[in-house]
Amino acid sequence: MSGDNETQHHYHGVNSGLDKIKIAISLFLVTFSVVIVLGLISTGNTQFARDIHPVAAGVILWTLIIWMSMVEGGQCSMVGLPPIDRELYRESHPITYKIAGWGHKGDNLDRYLMGRQFMVIFINFTIGLCGAPIDGSLPVLGLPPWIITIFCGSGIAMVLQNVIIGQLTSQVNASHCMLDYINTHFMTFTYFFAAGIEVTGVMHVSYLIRFMAYWAAGKPVESNEPPKSGFTLIFFWGRVLFSTAVLGFAIAVTCDALFRGKTSLWDGVPSIVGLVLFFVLMSAIGLLEGMQIAFFTVSHLPKSERGESSMALKTCDCLFRNGGKNLPGFMCGRQMTVTLCFFVIARVTTINVAIGEEPNIFGVSDWVQAMFNLGFMGAITTTILGSIAWQLVASSFPVAFLSNPIVYIFLQAALFLEATGICSAAWFLAVLQRKAMKYELDEIYVGTPEERAAKGYADDENVNDHLDLGTNIVQHAVGRHTITREYMDLVQESFANQREKVMDNITELRKHIKSAESEEEKAIFEAAMKLEISALKSVNSRQSESMRDLGAMLGDDDDSEANDLDLEEQQVTVATAAVQIKSLGSDDDF
Repeated sequence: MSGDNETQHHYHGVNSGLDKIKIAISLFLVTFSVVIVLGLISTGNTQFARDIHPVAAGVILWTLIIWMSMVEGGQCSMVGLPPIDRELYRESHPITYKIAGWGHKGDNLDRYLMGRQFMVIFINFTIGLCGAPIDGSLPVLGLPPWIITIFCGSGIAMVLQNVIIGQLTSQVNASHCMLDYINTHFMTFTYFFAAGIEVTGVMHVSYLIRFMAYWAAGKPVESNEPPKSGFTLIFFWGRVLFSTAVLGFAIAVTCDALFRGKTSLWDGVPSIVGLVLFFVLMSAIGLLEGMQIAFFTVSHLPKSERGESSMALKTCDCLFRNGGKNLPGFMCGRQMTVTLCFFVIARVTTINVAIGEEPNIFGVSDWVQAMFNLGFMGAITTTILGSIAWQLVASSFPVAFLSNPIVYIFLQAALFLEATGICSAAWFLAVLQRKAMKYELDEIYVGTPEERAAKGYADDENVNDHLDLGTNIVQHAVGRHTITREYMDLVQESFANQREKVMDNITELRKHIKSAESEEEKAIFEAAMKLEISALKSVNSRQSESMRDLGAMLGDDDDSEANDLDLEEQQVTVATAAVQIKSLGSDDDF
């Protein structure tokens, strides 16, 4: 029965005929991008393929794309879960419970986001070393030169595979399946890796920028921890000074390499042009990073507090038009633009000194120069000056930030890019990932905000008010969604998945009962069978109540016939289960 209804399920972004056309085109483009990038790597025409081995470059590339999916999806979960009482998912998601315990203690979430920001940029830089062409004019798979120029030379192929597969797909699922998404030790490793980056102090100058931005705005620096004192205070400011020195050194190294022509900048491009391009692209990234923070900040402000600037009001009007759908639309288009800028900056700033053949930058030792060649200097500079600093300023002065006319232009460009449907494949891939990984909506486990409040576990709505960093801050409470027919179908599927798991358990127990070697063993399995039957009854009961409530919230009073069909389908499923175990004499329990 569930298989017959599979085609009736609806998912956001994959419903209409136009959606399907966009998905088909986007899937073709991303598939072609994957093939052409792997073809490029096989020719040895990328830095890692040349310096290490093409196979190693391909393996590193896809390992990092998969890791990027956890970095991006993990952030959605880590930012979205703090309002929820952890005890609600202690038993159902033990790994998520532990990760949230570490990450939501004191200011650890800020620390994780700080380290994660560097991870995102450094992963993008390293992916560029794996898959970006050294010479964009060389043939790949016998394709015409103009196709190679468009997809490889411009970086579009790298952007499509990285954004759609490694970022947007995970963000789509992690925004609504937070508990399931990080209930894996892959996220445990990712969390501690990001937290470890922050502990090193390399990014600590960002805290100084934060203090300065808050001081300028006349805002207190909020913290979930007591004021630092003694050794803790000295250790903190020591790392701030260390980070300031590292940032200054990174800028000096990058500029020296550019002037000496020792970066992977395209042949024929003057050094001064590369330097200007570096700072222009950092400003573009910073503007896009700050825009998302400013947008999320003003989304919580009433119209009366959005200032009097005509440009800021015009930007807000565009942003919240179309039922608020322009905000996620901007986030999608922004992701494409920022990632493209990351790859171009990586190309401009990644140092390319032949160790042992050419003099090292500032005469450093060979092992330090090898670190420079991996792109660390450009990644550090871009993370702090091209990302974090702008986010902090936008958080302190959101309305003033939106008064900039360039913000409105960038908003329109991002919305146009999203409207083309170039990223539509992410919706389809998200459906495949959700089915393959058996992700369930969060409210299946912890209920809606209203249900949690009724049980004495009301959400702490203000717990994340002080967060300034992030690239995809969840804009809904866990379990709170706009009630649509598509959303109701998702809920139906979640219950169907639970029912399928119970039925699988019943099938296994039936086999064990038949093969039991003693009456005691048989009695144990029969007791387990009764528990599974009770669980099946509970699933059907909760589904009936949930669909009635959602139908009422949707105002779907005229759809009683559809609701009757849903209930009839549930009854058929229960009857099927009863027939399956009839020989055990337990069907009366239904």
